[in-house]
Amino acid sequence: MYPPKLIKNPVIWEVGHKFNVVTNVRQASVTDEIGVVCLELEGARNEIKTAIKWLEKMGINVEPVEINVIES
Repeated sequence: MYPPKLIKNPVIWEVGHKFNVVTNVRQASVTDEIGVVCLELEGARNEIKTAIKWLEKMGINVEPVEINVIES
């Protein structure tokens, strides 16, 4: 989830270019007040961890989701 101040920023594009990860949007709901995105990150474990730390530093709440939850 990310706050209103970041709604118009290309955060997903940025994380895919700043870090060696492949992004895949599985689900998304974006309003003027909040953005909720289920984003799959693929890459080396260390690179994914670094990308997540960057997202959190930006003020984005990151919560892990089990892959089988997404596929059902």
